[in-house]
Formats: sequence, structure tokens, C-alpha cells
Amino acid sequence: MELFRPPTLDQDENWMRLALDLARGAGLRGEVPVGCVIVVDGVLVGQGFNQREALQDPSAHAEILALRQAAAAVGFWRLDGATAYVTLEPCPMCAGALVNARVARLVFGARDPKAGYCGSLHDTVQDQRLNHRLVVTEGVLQEACGAVLSDFFRDLRARRATPRPDQP
Repeated sequence: MELFRPPTLDQDENWMRLALDLARGAGLRGEVPVGCVIVVDGVLVGQGFNQREALQDPSAHAEILALRQAAAAVGFWRLDGATAYVTLEPCPMCAGALVNARVARLVFGARDPKAGYCGSLHDTVQDQRLNHRLVVTEGVLQEACGAVLSDFFRDLRARRATPRPDQP
């Protein structure tokens, strides 16, 4: 009988790099740069990046899109044994979705002090009152994850402050 071996830091960093690539792609499309990958037994089963603007859907967060893809890939809504790698601490909606999907583990990069519900403002994923809790590892590639967001919002502010040629 093989015992469960949690992923090593190197493995977590490798998956987070993929989530970061997705986040960067979202930023290039004008979306808030957040990426998420879902892994089961070392196999990628779902991935997503923010697409609220493109889809005009307030629920089109990276985690929700990745969860939908993962559930379709495994053929069941319960994602027992899955690990979600997210570049930014999940919001209340996404934290709740991770709990409802029965994801086993959450790995995130940067904290979100304004909207994070995995330790910052509240801790939905480890709330003892709920019927499921996730194991959480935070801070994986934290600086890189934070930089993608900081750079995006800095550039967005600069674009808004610079008048376009067709404007006086």
C-alpha cells in the first residue's frame, strides 16, 4: 500500500509557474491577471484565468473556470484529492467553490488583503463550521505572483492617466 506523499516545494513551484503563465496571459487580454491550475495525482485536470471582461460574466474567475474544466475532465463534481494552485488568494465566491468541490488542498501565491477569504479577511476554506476544509499552503512564488498584479495595475493606472491622441 502506497502512502500519500504531499508534493514537494519544487512540484508546488512548477505548478504555480503554470498558473503564473495563465495569469500573465490574462493580463495581456486586459483581465485582472489571476491564474489557476487544478492537479489530481500529478496530472493537470483543469486550468483557468480571469475572463470576466471577455465573457461579461461576474463569476468567470480563474478558479471557477478551472473547477468547471476539472470536474468535466474527471467526470464528477467532487474533486477529492485535487490541489488547486492559484496566483492570488481566492475571494469569497472562489473559496466557497473550492470547499463545495471538495478540493483537498489549496496552494496560493500572493495574499489579497482586500478580498481574500483564505486567511486575510476570513478563512472559508478552513472554517470548522463547514463540512469540508482544505489544507492550505500560501506564499508559493509570492513575489512573482504579487509582481504580476502590481505591474498590471501600475500599467492600467498609467494608461488611464495618459490622454489618447484623439482626446484634447
